[in-house]
Formats: sequence, structure tokens, C-alpha cells
Amino acid sequence: MHLEQLKRREFIALLGGAAAAWPLAVRAQQQRMRRVGVILPAGADDAEFQTLYGTFLQALGQLGWTIGHNVQIDVRWATGNNVNIRKHASELAALAPDVIVAHGASTVSPMQQASRTIPIVFTVASDPVATGYADSLARPGGNITGFMTAEFSTSAKFLELLKQVAPGVTRAAILRDTDVPAGLGQFSAIQTAAVSLGVEVSPLNVREISEIERGIALFARSPNGGVIVTGSGAARAAASQIVSVMMRHKLPAVYFTRTFVNVGGLASFGVDFIDQYRRTAGYVDRILRGEKPGDLPIQMPVKYQTVINMRTARALGLTVPPTLLARVDEVIE
Repeated sequence: MHLEQLKRREFIALLGGAAAAWPLAVRAQQQRMRRVGVILPAGADDAEFQTLYGTFLQALGQLGWTIGHNVQIDVRWATGNNVNIRKHASELAALAPDVIVAHGASTVSPMQQASRTIPIVFTVASDPVATGYADSLARPGGNITGFMTAEFSTSAKFLELLKQVAPGVTRAAILRDTDVPAGLGQFSAIQTAAVSLGVEVSPLNVREISEIERGIALFARSPNGGVIVTGSGAARAAASQIVSVMMRHKLPAVYFTRTFVNVGGLASFGVDFIDQYRRTAGYVDRILRGEKPGDLPIQMPVKYQTVINMRTARALGLTVPPTLLARVDEVIE
């Protein structure tokens, strides 16, 4: 056999071997283990957040991502303590996952400080443009996108609900966490609505339950008072204690999530978190498949929930109008 023929056969064999290897290389690339970080402002024994986290994992699985097969999940149960959250945010950023899921301003802000490059998808956040997470809703532009609770103007609905369920309220304390930037914007929206509703509002800046107890005790010395508790991981973590303080002083209160109503709070208005977590999985999927968070528009909520605890209403001597009961999403008896 001529040397030239041998060389040609060797070349064809080499080419065939390479061609056979290409699909393997492509499959290996497609099956590369991806890493997703999740930071939650709750303890690992928090039943509500376990449900939300489970919803996210289920939705991710339906999109083709299987833990241990093509995705690894690093979850940090950071509790509602701001110091713990910042520590866990730094730890999570150091792992350099492909994308991080964060819940609310209490976790998004520390994650933003920890990394300006790792894609971050928030499950809930108030007015992300005003708080500096994004350039615009349509084109976030940076490394953060997700699903907002509402623009600050929607916070006026807290006061509207308070007046509907407790018409005698003429003074309202707006409880807000000074570590959460959204608190200022929410208070401003409530203050604007207060004029037409005939309510005098005042901020109650707190971070610890002891501060809440002192502030509420002072506020409750005058009659016709009510309270609005705005969004905060720390407030949610202390839901039972906060509700206890309100009931001790016989104050009607509206909360930002049904967590409070479940433990005896009067009423809540807020987004459907289950739906938000399901939709978050879709954005995580798109980022893992190559899309940039800065190109994914921040989306408004699709579902809201209004929940009223009738047992608490009766304990406070309130008669909830039938027209309101007909419109709420859930009544707890």
C-alpha cells in the first residue's frame, strides 16, 4: 500500500473518531452541573417558607432541572436577623453559583452588596427601580431581575383595608424596618392616601421587638389608633410577638403577608407568594440556559391575596362589612 494511501486512511480514521466524540462532548457540556443559590429570610423550620421553597424546586424540576443530575442547590436559611442575612449573603456569593434566588429587600440588598456580577432573581421586592436594583422594569440592565410585589403606590391599599375593617381609625402607626429601603417609599404612599381617608399617619421605625413594644405602648395611649406593618424579613420572623403586642393593646392592624393572620393578626394584603416562586423558577431556567438577567424584564404580580381573621375581628369588637367579606380571598374563622 502506498504511503499516500496509508496517510489518507489514517486521516479518515482520525476524522471518524473525532466525529464520534463530538456528540459526547456536546452531551457533556449540556449535562454540566449547574449551581443555584437560594437565600431565605427564615429558619429551616419555617413551614410557610418550606412550602415556598418546595414550590420553587417543583417548578424547576418541571423545567428539566434535577437535583444531583444537572443542578446543585445551595440554600441558606438566613433567619430574619439582618446580621445573619449579610453573613449568609457573603458565603453564598463566595460559592459563585450560576444564579441566586433571593426573597425580599432584606436579602436582595445584601446580595447586591456581595456581588454585582452573579445573576440574582428576587421572588418579591417592592419597587426595584426606586430601591436601586434595576435601571428600569423593562430593561433592568444589571445583574438583578425578578418579580416585584408592587410599586410603592400600591401600599395605599394597606390603609384602605384598615379603614374598611376598622372605620373608627383616625390615627395609624406605620411600622417599618429602617434597614429595608422600601420602608420609606411605602410610608410616603400611605401618607399620600391618608389625606383623603381622614387618617393621621406617623412612622414607627423599629428593628427589634423591644422597640416595637415600647413604640406601640406609647402610640396606644391615645384613642382611635390602628397599625400597618410594612414588608420586612425581621418583622415576619417576629410575627407572633408583633400580633401579641397588637392584641394586648387592642389595636386593629393590617399586615403585608398572611403569615401574621395565620397566627392571629386581623388582616393582610399582599401578593400570592406561591405564584411568585413558581414564576421565579422560569427565570432561573432561562438564565441557566444563557439569558442575561439585565435583559429579562421585572414583572408585576399576577395574583394578590386579602385575608381576614374573623375571630380576631370579634375579639377587637369589630364588625366586618359583608361587602368586604365578599371580596376577600380568604376568611379565617
